[in-house]
Amino acid sequence: MDIVETWTAAAGAFADLVELVPDDRWTGPGLGPWTLRDLVGHTCSAGLREVVATLDRAPALTEDIASGADYYAFATKIDRALYESLVAASTDDARRTGESLGDRPADAVRGWVADAVATVRAAAPEMLVTTAAGGMRLDAWLPTRTFELAVHSLDIAAALGHAYQLPDQVIADAAALAARIGTAIGQGRDVLLALTGRGHLSAGFSVV
Repeated sequence: MDIVETWTAAAGAFADLVELVPDDRWTGPGLGPWTLRDLVGHTCSAGLREVVATLDRAPALTEDIASGADYYAFATKIDRALYESLVAASTDDARRTGESLGDRPADAVRGWVADAVATVRAAAPEMLVTTAAGGMRLDAWLPTRTFELAVHSLDIAAALGHAYQLPDQVIADAAALAARIGTAIGQGRDVLLALTGRGHLSAGFSVV
């Protein structure tokens, strides 16, 4: 399965999961301070709507970031106050996008998936796109969107108490990117030892 197909599978699995959300759960707990509607809204923004917005922008002129791991590692290098302002903006966007899902969230998500998939399939994988971290090749950036869809789909499933299964290739690609991010931020050794039963990660450890 290539990069586009893996992201497409992640988007489809996310849409399927949203279909399982009971009507009375949308205002319940999602992730941290977010309601489930906020969490689904953030996932739509990060995994679908940002893809369309990025491909609609003027192409980048230079390739500044070469890989998905470097894209996430970039966040560790920016000013802390700026990072915190971006997190706050993300929360505001999550709530606005969640509200825009309306009374039939699953239908809205299906529409956004269809729009995003059509946009990606019409694009050249090697094209330069302008991302939050700088210019990247689409085929280097798109796996970060698969990662967002995979991780937040698991967050949604956990909030629902549902043992939801993502496609194997989606899990494999997201897990591989997580390991690469760990290496990019200087934690690769610890991640490898933990994954092979030779070490333990500290409580709350995260590569993002």
